Amino acid sequence: MAHKPQHKPQHKPQHEPQHLGHARSQLETKYFTQSSWISVRPFEIEQLSINPPKHRVSIAHLADKITHLLHDLYLETAMAAAKSLTPAELQRVLAYIETQAYAQRNRAMLMMTVAAGLRVSEVAGLTLGDVLDSTGAVRSEVFLAAHRVKYGNARTIFINSRLQQELATFIATRTHKDPSFPLFASHRGPRRHFSPNTLAGHFFWLYRKAGVTGASSHSGRKTFLSSLASQGISVFVLAKLAGHKDIKTTMRYVTTSDDMLRKAVELV
Repeated sequence: MAHKPQHKPQHKPQHEPQHLGHARSQLETKYFTQSSWISVRPFEIEQLSINPPKHRVSIAHLADKITHLLHDLYLETAMAAAKSLTPAELQRVLAYIETQAYAQRNRAMLMMTVAAGLRVSEVAGLTLGDVLDSTGAVRSEVFLAAHRVKYGNARTIFINSRLQQELATFIATRTHKDPSFPLFASHRGPRRHFSPNTLAGHFFWLYRKAGVTGASSHSGRKTFLSSLASQGISVFVLAKLAGHKDIKTTMRYVTTSDDMLRKAVELV
């Protein structure tokens, strides 16, 4: 009689110990967190992580916070490395602008960074109503509410008389003067603002094509602060003009030169 082969009973795989599962979960979460600012957005971490929900939410918030901190660190590094324009370089850029399309607009945008110290994002967001009073004259002070300013620090922009004239000359060329319209409209139409990124690219290529090496969208603002610092303006005043809460931030913008040092010792 044929002997039937005996089948060994199949054992179901045992669940791994809870602490090992938790360790694997933490490793996977660490991987997703480290890659979040490269290819994974914070809300995707919540979908990919196998942690319990309360951990997923906290990890997503942490990754988002780290992403913003890295971005701010990049901006601060870029500002420290940005070139401060010499008077000759500024004149070279202005001369180049005169040979290009939209010359008056582009000149006014540049001077808003060099003569008033505006950030590129602030220049991009300005409207005609921000700079014109009820009589149609250019204001000497422009208030920017917290939601329109980096880090939510509301501030007042002070416009000197020369810049007021620059703006008045430019605005006189405008056909559309609705107060809600952008002060600096893009080529896409009178209602269309520049995006901050587009305007940053505009300044980068403007400097490069004008033959000024090492300059970036931060250079106008850095030139503004460095120029005032060279004339002995207090760092506390500079911080107020720049919209900084901490003077350490302002110091990253300010560069010193041998000429400034010579003038300093002559004051003794």
